Amino acid sequence: MRAESLERDLGYHFQRPALLRQALTHRSFSADHNERLEFLGDSILNMVIAMALYERFDGLREGEMSRLRAQLVRQDALQQLAERLELGSHLHLGEGELKSGGHRRPSILADALEAVFGAIYLDAGFEAAKRVIDGLYADGLGALDPARALKDPKTALQELLQARRLPLPQYVMAEERGEAHAREFEVHCVIDSLHVRTSGVGLSRRIAEQVAAAAALQKLEQA
Repeated sequence: MRAESLERDLGYHFQRPALLRQALTHRSFSADHNERLEFLGDSILNMVIAMALYERFDGLREGEMSRLRAQLVRQDALQQLAERLELGSHLHLGEGELKSGGHRRPSILADALEAVFGAIYLDAGFEAAKRVIDGLYADGLGALDPARALKDPKTALQELLQARRLPLPQYVMAEERGEAHAREFEVHCVIDSLHVRTSGVGLSRRIAEQVAAAAALQKLEQA
């Protein structure tokens, strides 16, 4: 498929087409690939979504907005947008990736879309990138119900780490104490990649895990 169809779907025309080509180039295809553009686009996407949430939901606290943003920019959300744009048909992939279905791989699609955002920023600046991102996210933001979207702490923590492409936390039973009719459980939530370790206590292991996850979320959101 020609790049013109992708530009039409994005609602943006590149002044420097080479930037778009680089954004669509996987490292398996060429040394002039899209990873640096992906890094840039990831930051721009987070900024634009943060602005959108701040302006749309004036009653939400910082932690709640952080959790909503993590859901909106995580890999599967980006994959869905990329599929809507038929981005896979525009990718430049090495022979091995082509044979293994790389044009459908969620990580490759998500990374390429972030790279496209970075390319638009370099081509025309922040406002141009913001217009494209706002357009792609318009339906999702319009239908967003924070009360339903804000999940329990374990789910929210998992999604936050997935959005940052980090390993999921481990929940380690630290101690059981008390009589059989009044047991108390202490669980540690461990995120080795971020050197985070929090504790939670509850009348069941499940409750203790939720408390520990909530403490880890708070620590990450304050970092």
